Amino acid sequence: MAENNDGQNPKYKKIFEGVDQLSLGISMVIAVVLGVGLGIGMQYLFEVEWVLWLGVAWGVLAAGLNVYKAYKEQLKSWDSIKDDPKYKHQNLYKDEDEDDDDKSY
Repeated sequence: MAENNDGQNPKYKKIFEGVDQLSLGISMVIAVVLGVGLGIGMQYLFEVEWVLWLGVAWGVLAAGLNVYKAYKEQLKSWDSIKDDPKYKHQNLYKDEDEDDDDKSY
């Protein structure tokens, strides 16, 4: 990956971050399409009407799993910057215990 003149950040970092976010939407669509395809295939193979909906349910659940995995990955990236002095002033995380000590009645 090419770097800027200062050697700090990759030149195309924002493009790769955008592609990563776009891939979540694409993976959701593909999961649902594969689930529907699996349901149609099972319906044809077993000659039972309701298995199509089983495939649709599997596809939707797989899409939900993709969203959950992306959410957990985003939490990891937020946790990595939690203690960074550059972001300390923004109070990204506020502990429950800190609220109790600062209250004045």
